[in-house]
Amino acid sequence: MENNNTNKQSIIGFILIGVIFFAYMLYNSYQMEKYNEQLALEQATEQVATQMSEQVEIQKTDTAEVQPKAEVIPDPFILDAAEESQITVENDFLSLTLSTVGGQIIDATLKEHTKYAPKEERHELVKLFDPLSAKFDMTFYIKENLKNIRVATAEHNFDLLPVVKEQAKQVITMRLPFKDGASLDFVYTLYNNKDEVTDYMVEFDVVLNNLAPIMANQTSIGVNWANRSYQNERSYKNENMYTSLYYRYPGEVGIEDLGVSEGNKSKSVSSSVDWVAFKQQYFTCAIIPQSTEFTYADMSYQTMPEKSGFIKEYAMAAALPYTPQTLNYKFDFYFGPNKFPILKKLTDKDGNTLSLERVIPLGWIFSTYVSRWVVIPLFTFLSKYIESFGLIILILTILVKLIISPLTYKSYLSTAKMRAVRPELEAINAKYPRQEDAVKKQQATMELYNKAGISPMSGCLPMLIQMPILIAMFRFFPASIELRGKSFLWSDDLSSYDSVLDLPFNIPFYGDHVSLFCLLMAVVLFAYSYMNYKQTATSQPQMPGMKFMTVYMMPTMMLFWFNDYSSGLCYYYLLSNIITMLMMFGIRALVDDDKVRASITTKMTNTKGKKSRFQQRYEELMRQQEELQKQQSKRR
Repeated sequence: MENNNTNKQSIIGFILIGVIFFAYMLYNSYQMEKYNEQLALEQATEQVATQMSEQVEIQKTDTAEVQPKAEVIPDPFILDAAEESQITVENDFLSLTLSTVGGQIIDATLKEHTKYAPKEERHELVKLFDPLSAKFDMTFYIKENLKNIRVATAEHNFDLLPVVKEQAKQVITMRLPFKDGASLDFVYTLYNNKDEVTDYMVEFDVVLNNLAPIMANQTSIGVNWANRSYQNERSYKNENMYTSLYYRYPGEVGIEDLGVSEGNKSKSVSSSVDWVAFKQQYFTCAIIPQSTEFTYADMSYQTMPEKSGFIKEYAMAAALPYTPQTLNYKFDFYFGPNKFPILKKLTDKDGNTLSLERVIPLGWIFSTYVSRWVVIPLFTFLSKYIESFGLIILILTILVKLIISPLTYKSYLSTAKMRAVRPELEAINAKYPRQEDAVKKQQATMELYNKAGISPMSGCLPMLIQMPILIAMFRFFPASIELRGKSFLWSDDLSSYDSVLDLPFNIPFYGDHVSLFCLLMAVVLFAYSYMNYKQTATSQPQMPGMKFMTVYMMPTMMLFWFNDYSSGLCYYYLLSNIITMLMMFGIRALVDDDKVRASITTKMTNTKGKKSRFQQRYEELMRQQEELQKQQSKRR
């Protein structure tokens, strides 16, 4: 009884302690809240007082903070124009708008390319510049009264001189006058040669007229270039995937880039740079110094939010070498499409290639060569004579399949031989059922292949050889501007996905639409995979375990993966699988399994058992492995 009372007292004590602790926490929380409110009020009061004090100081020092331009750079020193002027010049391919504020290009419009919209509404031309974010600025220092004064051309209003028009070019000169007859000229030359290679290029000359006497002691002049790229394609995701900032080191064949990201990227390069390009999926703005190289470059981009109407905001800060003997700088701007034949022909002042065509992603190693020397020339040739790009893709697919048809035939024949020796393979498996006999089973299998004249690699090698072609096609279609805006059947743009049904919701990893070309491709791929599985399962005992992966998993993955991809690519894979199936049916009709079996049986009977070097090395490797297993068993 006494224990019970003790327990009750203990419980009551714990409860009272809990109540007191809880009440203390509530009281402490209340006190902290009051303290924070008081602290916030004091901080707000102090901030207002500080702002008022700063405002008074600003008003007092208004002359020192706002007017110093008049003191540091007196009116007679740099003679800005009174008002901004803008001028638009154009040729058959390009329209440029220039502003006297900064003497810069603020808009570049491509006259032969339209922004994505449904076919009947596709009229808005592609613009490569957002005028609100476009900036070109050259910075340097001049001396005045023993002071070095920074000059930024973007902050000054140039004079627009009369435009010089000749038969095949227009020359626009913007002039920023300095005192004592010195001036800085920005001279733009736009050609009209009816040639894409020259007409997408804009020559830009910076002329230093008598500036040397007033230039401060400096070894470089800064160049800043920035721009925000519009979203011009249907799919924000795909366009962003192919949009980045590229540059090249002098003398290098390859080029560098900041990589693809949905965030922000930046890089500082302390060595010389040949050119810098703000590259979108199908269009590029590039600045190319021709008289000298950039001595360094700080480059960056920021990814703009989806549905903002923009993709990336680019920025570049670089420098050019300067000496008192420097009279001018020469540049080229490229504002145009990522068209391989055009970019391939762009060169520097000495006629050396700029490698700008490498901004077009064509794959890696062998697939790049396939794209450069086979796919692109063939596609370009066919497009000269055939208007329908759907028909061009069909012809291209047939030609590719004809080229690799010997490999397809060899692969099928290897499978037929494997089917022919299936009884012997099953006998070997029955003879060596234990895991400990794996080496003996492999040796017996290799001996069987040797007698039958079957190469284990003959079925895999054709697929390995085809891989560069498959990769080349995978990279070519989403990057090929030739497909952009070209319609075929229900697709209004072969460079983008086709949508026959827009969903009111988004399916993870799939999207908010149904691409019919992608759906048909997945269905045909399933049929081909099932047919191929049935054929190989009878010849290779391990194939039944791969049924789910090859027959079901792969088509499903392709359906989800390619739903947002180029409809031209899905159309190509659809045709490729259909043609492959037709070829397999044709080869199957030509190859008689009974004759293959009879031929192999005869060969196995007459063979002297001569082994290839591969088989000899393989068997030697198996013997070493078996010996190693025996030694390990003895140790145990």
